[in-house]
Amino acid sequence: MEDNLNTRLAEGDEAALAECFRAHGPLVRSYLRRFVPAQDIEDLQQVVFSEVWRSRHRFDPARSLPAWLLGIAHKRAVDHLRARVPNTVPLDALADPAGADGRADGDDLAERDQVRRALAELPEPQRQAIELAYYGELTQREIAERLSVPLGTVKARTARGLRRLSLLLPRFAA
Repeated sequence: MEDNLNTRLAEGDEAALAECFRAHGPLVRSYLRRFVPAQDIEDLQQVVFSEVWRSRHRFDPARSLPAWLLGIAHKRAVDHLRARVPNTVPLDALADPAGADGRADGDDLAERDQVRRALAELPEPQRQAIELAYYGELTQREIAERLSVPLGTVKARTARGLRRLSLLLPRFAA
């Protein structure tokens, strides 16, 4: 029966996709539960099965359908986690030290000076990615193009840098 489902799915049978979802949806949900917050599981499961449908032509019916599904689920879970911006350092802490009126109070200046010192402690690639994103107002895709590195590398550098900043700036993490 599984071989028939595999073949039908690979051939683009829409009923096979629905059957695949019913048969393997609980497995995918269970797998995703290990990686992503509970409130994101259902949406991510839909993303996984949408990708299953879009990439059905690449599926080899002789291979394991559950293994293929979990491979896709893993990739989407990683992408989902990378896309989540760590909520560790407020963006305004990285802004220009003077407010819109050109003035800043002493506490503001001290906090922003602390952020600048913490940024200086980051490895150059992480600091560069964060500065281009916040000071340069570039998207991660634009940063990747400017630095000639893969988008995933920029995402990883930014995430690692923000995590490191959250350790260096415990006052902002609360």
